[in-house]
Amino acid sequence: MTRLGYARVSTADQDTELQNRDLEAAGCERVYRDHGISGSKTSRPELDKMLDRLSQGDEVIVWKLDRLGRNTRHLLELLDGFKARGIKFRSLRDGIATDPSSDIGGAMAQAMVTIISAFAQLERDQLSERTKAGMAIAASHGRKAGRQEVTTTHPNVKQAHVLKKQGLKPADIGKIIGTSRATVYRYLAMEPGTQQHHTGFRGND
Repeated sequence: MTRLGYARVSTADQDTELQNRDLEAAGCERVYRDHGISGSKTSRPELDKMLDRLSQGDEVIVWKLDRLGRNTRHLLELLDGFKARGIKFRSLRDGIATDPSSDIGGAMAQAMVTIISAFAQLERDQLSERTKAGMAIAASHGRKAGRQEVTTTHPNVKQAHVLKKQGLKPADIGKIIGTSRATVYRYLAMEPGTQQHHTGFRGND
């Protein structure tokens, strides 16, 4: 039996060091790494190489389910393929392991994979919807040209706090209100409704 690991990061400036360390500690003889590739893509260079090398009795290990795939359908297709070829699968952080030789264990693991991946995709879809809604609100309000002094009563400051409460991350908030992530952090540090005045930056950073 050969243990093969698979690691992936979505952007080129990220690295797989943490994933590599855990995969090697789990006994992987080789780790295939895709850099700067979205998990929504069904074909990835290193993933394809690993799939071609696999044979019956091998085990595929990933750091987390979403490293293998971020699309529920594709993820389940991969796992069905592993089962059909007699290949084991393990996700370290999710605590999931499938074994084609164990019908009960395989069925329970498959159910857990389906639930976890479905909720992960739901969360991504909801974030996308909130981002689009926020952008629509920003567009309807419009923005004045020029560099204006920002106070706690500024619409961008208020909107940043509203979007934060909705669960959006600073990077996504910045895209919606049209400013940098650093400026969003400063907006969030201000308390709406007070007379606090921030002179260190302008509204359109």
